[in-house]
Amino acid sequence: MNRKIFLFLVLLTSLINVNMYAQIKYSKTPSKKACFDLIERVVPGSSRHFEVDFIPPEDGKDVFEVSSDGKKIKLSGNNGVSVASALNYYLKNYCNFELTWNGPGNGIPAAFPLEVDAVRKVSPHTYRYYLNYCTFSYSMAWWDWERWEREIDWMALNGINMPLAITGQEAIWKRVYARMGLSDEGLKDFFTGPAYFGWFYMNNMDGWGGPLPQSWIDSHEELQKKILKRESELGMKPVLPAFTGHVPKSYVRHNPEALVDSVYWHGQIGYNTYMLNPNDPRFAEIGKAFLEEQTRTYGTSHYYSSDIFNEMMPPSNEPEYLAKTSKAVYSSMQSADPSAVWVMQGWLFVSADGRKFWTPERMNAFLGAVPDDNMIILELYSENRPRWRDTQAYYGKPWIWNMLHNFGGNTGLYGKARFIAYEPARMLKEKKKGNLSGIGLTMEAIEQNAVIYHLMLEHVWNTDPINVDEWIKGWISRRYGACSESAAEAWKVMLNTVYRNNKKDQGPAESMLSGRPTFNENSAWTWTDLNYYSNRDFVPAWKHMVEAADDLAGSNGFEYDLVDVTRQAMANYATALHRQAAYTYWAGDLETYEAVAKRFLDLIDDMDRLLATREEFLLGKWISDAKKWASSEDEKILYEMNARDLVTVWGRRDCPEISDYSCRHWNGLMSSYYKERWARFFKMTAEALREGKPWDQKSFYEYIRQWGWSWVNDVENTFIVEPVGDPVAVSKEMYAKYYDVISRSDVRKQHRNELE
Repeated sequence: MNRKIFLFLVLLTSLINVNMYAQIKYSKTPSKKACFDLIERVVPGSSRHFEVDFIPPEDGKDVFEVSSDGKKIKLSGNNGVSVASALNYYLKNYCNFELTWNGPGNGIPAAFPLEVDAVRKVSPHTYRYYLNYCTFSYSMAWWDWERWEREIDWMALNGINMPLAITGQEAIWKRVYARMGLSDEGLKDFFTGPAYFGWFYMNNMDGWGGPLPQSWIDSHEELQKKILKRESELGMKPVLPAFTGHVPKSYVRHNPEALVDSVYWHGQIGYNTYMLNPNDPRFAEIGKAFLEEQTRTYGTSHYYSSDIFNEMMPPSNEPEYLAKTSKAVYSSMQSADPSAVWVMQGWLFVSADGRKFWTPERMNAFLGAVPDDNMIILELYSENRPRWRDTQAYYGKPWIWNMLHNFGGNTGLYGKARFIAYEPARMLKEKKKGNLSGIGLTMEAIEQNAVIYHLMLEHVWNTDPINVDEWIKGWISRRYGACSESAAEAWKVMLNTVYRNNKKDQGPAESMLSGRPTFNENSAWTWTDLNYYSNRDFVPAWKHMVEAADDLAGSNGFEYDLVDVTRQAMANYATALHRQAAYTYWAGDLETYEAVAKRFLDLIDDMDRLLATREEFLLGKWISDAKKWASSEDEKILYEMNARDLVTVWGRRDCPEISDYSCRHWNGLMSSYYKERWARFFKMTAEALREGKPWDQKSFYEYIRQWGWSWVNDVENTFIVEPVGDPVAVSKEMYAKYYDVISRSDVRKQHRNELE
């Protein structure tokens, strides 16, 4: 093609894009309409009770006030997030109301008291960060605007002002690469399916779960516009993606002279990705083109995320190379946006191999190449793997203390409540904290263990440690709609078992039910040998919750927690049954072995029926939400495969290293996947025992991997999408059947004391 014609077409395309893709306006002027709209969404029909006013920040920090003139409740703040936080404070302290991931605990308040004590709160934290790349896959993969709208309201109520916002970037990349001569066909093996975007964005994989339909690309461009518009009108500063160096294989074929590294992630041998070297001039060109196109389409808050070495080692360990690399990444941002600030996830510094690689010398070189005012470090896992201590608080860079807490969306009850209650406040007074500038939540998945997240968010507007024993009383009342002595006793037990301080890494010790069948005490990602409490110590919480059920039945928050506590007690019991099965197998007692195996499988059936009573625990809902995005039958099949694959096999059939990482106790998953694996295991091991043959676990794992892949693609097997059964009645039934036997059984783990 004639070069002049080509350049004309590029210019014409850019002009068309300016008109076609209306830019989001990031207004610095707060909007009363946005605040009143939020009030109506949170407490419908109640905005008439409130007045909104905007006040200046205090020494650059966000502030809110709550007061009353005897006629209306006055909510004041320096932006929409501050006003929403004022609303949340009022609702929690005067209306016994709190909005959680499960919705309000007990409905909309019946009254809005006008007699309030005037209060003024100033946040000690400039930044209150939220989300992780993984969250967009493990929890948000199938969210529509209605679900996003609820989450953004929840963010604002809880003071979040810096959310990660990476939805819809496929549309930007497609236009950028089209202008570079790459065809749609050439990008088919680049974009992953929707369930795997988190790892596509972090450079870990290409193509898996695709090809990505154009209908998805178009619909999620529009979804991102809605997300950014709402976040920005409330005064949030969304963190948008920037170029990481990850390029399509077709780009490398078109540019064979480009400096690229072929990298592999987590044992995905044979499935490499290409990383363009930041010191190749093309890196700056592509990075600039991407940000310019993104800004034309979505506008900008000037905050950008780019994680170039996520769980992958740099090609060189020389400090000079690392400094050149980070400087090139930042320069690619700055060339398109002189006000760019690089917000970098710090997982590369704390992952298993990364902690060894990133010595103080290398980290100092890497961070030091970017001006302090233009980079913010997200210490991603502060509660378990902090690095501020051995890096002089990131060598002067602004940094954010984050709680990670959850890995893969695992459903176990877990959290370090007392540590979370005091550590963020203690950090404010830490002499060596450096330029600590905020706190945040960087979990891999949400919608579990809500108490731990709400406890953490209490620090947004406070400088003092939290008295957990007092705070939990208010939590119970708001979540259940009323105080209950039995519920209070249940939470005392939980604070001393599942939520006590511990040294457990990477989330809860999951049940053997969701582990790959084995006679060993732990199975891949389940880590059941690392429990830090006794189930016998925990089950009194279950007893107290059941005792509270007659008074609190009908409360949305209570019924969820009752099912969750029942689920945890039963899941823990599976470990005791598993050990009994192993003992009897090795003893050669076939009759007892088969009897214990039957009890184990019956337990799975009972848990499946329990979990059917709450929408939050339905595999069918997860799959149904995925299929709603489809515009054809082929797309329904593709999205369902993505949804099934992520929570089971996790990825390709021939790369099993991550299998079961995202294990979840969900109705449908228990009965059709976990139970079937264990049933095959018990059947085959019993046959081996009967015939006096050794058990071949390696062959079984190969068999079960192939079977699992068949399950992932079995779209004919359907699951319920609406709850079935009464959560209180079924929980009581499970209690009557299992409590006595569980309270007498215990499998004491050798490492428990080491984890306390």
